[in-house]
Amino acid sequence: MRAAVLREFRADLAIEDVPDPACEADGVVLRTLACGICRSDWHGWVGEHARVRPGQILGHEYCGEVVEAGPQSGWKPGDRLVAPFILACGTCISCRAGTSNTCEDARLPGFAEPGAYAEFIGVPRAHNLVRLPDALEPVTAAGLGCRVTTAWHALTDRAALRGGEWLAVHGTGGIGLSCLILGRALGARVIVVDVVPEKLQHALSLGAEAAVDARDGDVAERIRDITDGRGAHVSVEALGIEATTNASIECLRVLGRHVQVGLPTGHTARMTVNMNAVYMKNLALFGTRGMPAWRYPSLLGLIEAGRVDVTPLIARRVRLADASDELRAFDHPAAPGVAVIEDFA
Repeated sequence: MRAAVLREFRADLAIEDVPDPACEADGVVLRTLACGICRSDWHGWVGEHARVRPGQILGHEYCGEVVEAGPQSGWKPGDRLVAPFILACGTCISCRAGTSNTCEDARLPGFAEPGAYAEFIGVPRAHNLVRLPDALEPVTAAGLGCRVTTAWHALTDRAALRGGEWLAVHGTGGIGLSCLILGRALGARVIVVDVVPEKLQHALSLGAEAAVDARDGDVAERIRDITDGRGAHVSVEALGIEATTNASIECLRVLGRHVQVGLPTGHTARMTVNMNAVYMKNLALFGTRGMPAWRYPSLLGLIEAGRVDVTPLIARRVRLADASDELRAFDHPAAPGVAVIEDFA
């Protein structure tokens, strides 16, 4: 099969013919229908993800059609499936508690084992997979494995966002736009923050109530001004860097909730944050990563019912050979929307 292989950090991915994946007894082999290109892939490409090494096939936001099914998988050839990027064991304490996104023995295609920048992907632990609704095209569905599901879990499980609350979103990439779309569906009033005017205008066109250009001064103060001097109820940091993390914490009102969605890794793994603001305002700080597979129906049901439209997330449909250019674009503030690989030839 053809695959884009990381041979050297920050170098173009090598388009190679590699062996087809094997099918594990509890897994499936999927023909990849679509795979999103995510900032987390960029962390691996630049050498700042702890689990990614040269020789890796990136790609963790994927959906596909079963071409081979293991006898313990519960699926059959022809099934169209989408997968969370965390493949949980199903038996550890975390999994039994319903928090399989914190599985103690997770398997991670695209990070610790071959991912979906390839014509086929072997997916173990197929009990994590979810049937793709017929009405949802693969390119749109690809983002459900990471961005949209992560945002949904962050807002509904971690932050418990309620209708009428102010939601601040710091960074309007894939995660940020997902938080905007889902936050509005939950009835929140959304403020977006970025440094790219085009992205702020795009977010306003999708229903953001206000947009803050972070280059123009104190972000937290401006969010307090927008919210009648009180601050946001919930704030999401979607980049994983110190400046936006502090802006997210500082823009909150008393008893506000900060959710760390952006991945702090490599040189951003340790930050200096304003703990005085946390202390004085009695803030809650939440980490979040992925979403348990059992929660997929809560999101897919809204999409199928037409209450949530995630198609505006998709800006570019690209070829496998274009993946390197898309990864390189993360080095700088990028254009609105996300790129999805749909052509693997």
